Amino acid sequence: MRHVETPVLVVGGSLVGLSTSLFLAHHGVEHLVVERHPGTAIHPRAAFLMQRTVELYRGVGLQEEVVAAAEREFAQNGAIVAVDSLGGRELQWFFENINAGVEHLSPSPRIFVTQIGLEPVLRARAAELGGQLRYSCEVVSLRAEEAGVTAVVRDRGTGEESTVHAAYAVAADGVRGAVRGQLGIGTAGHGTFSDSITIYFRGDVRPLLRGRNLSVVYVVGPRLQGFFRFSFDGRSGFLVVNTAVDGDGRRTTAIGQNATEADCVRYVREALGAPDLPVEIEDVQRWNAAAEWAERLRAGRVFLAGDCAHVMPPTGGYGGNTGVHDAHNLAWKLAYVLDGRAGTELLDTYEAERLPVGRLTVEQAYTRYVTRLDPGLGTDGLDPVVDDALIDLGYRYRSRSILEDGPDDGAAWEDPRAPSGRPGVRCPHVSVRRAGTELSTLDVICRDAVLFTGPDGAAWAPAAVAAAERLGVPLDVCRVGDGGDVADPGGGFTTAFGLGPGGAALVRPDGVVAWRAHDPVADPGAAVGAALARTLCRPW
Repeated sequence: MRHVETPVLVVGGSLVGLSTSLFLAHHGVEHLVVERHPGTAIHPRAAFLMQRTVELYRGVGLQEEVVAAAEREFAQNGAIVAVDSLGGRELQWFFENINAGVEHLSPSPRIFVTQIGLEPVLRARAAELGGQLRYSCEVVSLRAEEAGVTAVVRDRGTGEESTVHAAYAVAADGVRGAVRGQLGIGTAGHGTFSDSITIYFRGDVRPLLRGRNLSVVYVVGPRLQGFFRFSFDGRSGFLVVNTAVDGDGRRTTAIGQNATEADCVRYVREALGAPDLPVEIEDVQRWNAAAEWAERLRAGRVFLAGDCAHVMPPTGGYGGNTGVHDAHNLAWKLAYVLDGRAGTELLDTYEAERLPVGRLTVEQAYTRYVTRLDPGLGTDGLDPVVDDALIDLGYRYRSRSILEDGPDDGAAWEDPRAPSGRPGVRCPHVSVRRAGTELSTLDVICRDAVLFTGPDGAAWAPAAVAAAERLGVPLDVCRVGDGGDVADPGGGFTTAFGLGPGGAALVRPDGVVAWRAHDPVADPGAAVGAALARTLCRPW
């Protein structure tokens, strides 16, 4: 039996595990990823990437490659529509273009790319940056101790077992993974409400598309409810079936229990509105539609991320995105704690920040599922629908790493169309220019915290750098405006960040505003030092 030592063990190497690996590697953290499957995804799941997710990949230099992968698979900027069948009536348009009205909110677009297209891009860059990935290996047992985490890993091909000892572990092994159960962490929420299937099929649907660029097609017909995605060439796709009418005319959610190939052909033709279309079934996956979240995201030195932390129906496309955001929140904190730049209490903020966001996002996905596909589940007590831009870009953190600068109004979201720059929210996107090149304020954030100042904030820089040196941590300073490090041609910086011309805002390495001073202060070094120390859970 081999013995392996690594600072971080990542259990699961799909979308969230690979993203965790990528972000850890970006911060220079040695780690090992263990994935039970022999390679990256072979089924086109999690096809919608929201703007914040693409921003996070942009931050590690991958936006162009991710967008290129998306364009190889789908015509971008498609619509999301509900129909009674593809060839039948259009019932409701949710988006006529998924980027319409949000282009100015981010330097990154919303895109459609499957895990088949995305995961190899993430895997290659993570490996290039030093990530160690082992496929066809499964974690047999995992034990969290005071001094670290010990796991037994079995090679599924040879049966050989190894022990892995890590300072910390990230469980990204999905909804069916074993780690959460081994840790004794329960779940809350709405549970499972459909034994669903995804039918992968071949069939020429181009005549039924009628030239429409449809990214997601909800089918709300008299005999079937679910949704379609189609390939780039319109000759294949998949159909998710959540509810249907059985042979006795009764509505059922037990779709996957006894679905035969003939049933699947019938479902596809019913949803297409084409009873005679030649259809070839390539594969069928059975899965449970559920809406629930883990009661905790941490057990000692083990953290939950992705579907093992929160599972939600695909309505809205939030599941994979939420998991990637988990990974990004956690990676920099592990990096800073492991090398001593932050106190260990910083890791407590992962659950404090991500658990409420996960719960709220699950509820939004559930509301959309009930109202779009299955009102029979009951609409009483549903969370009101929140605009997608708020869910993606406007969630708000509260933890000891965030220094509130005024009374807390209790709001869970902020509209990114009217950013406040208040602590706990994403750094506002403002178009700025440096050396003649247009970029976003988000592009200024690389691996470390950034102190943004207004055009009259020159006094902040030397004091802030000295304070950071005293703490032994890196800090970038960026004065925005005339004569500054970057120009503000639109003049929107101070308004978006809620600052006066001489004010300053401290933004964490994950792009979240941690602290701000609206105006100049008497001792900027002390102010920044105390804020940076508090953000990193260290004494000042």
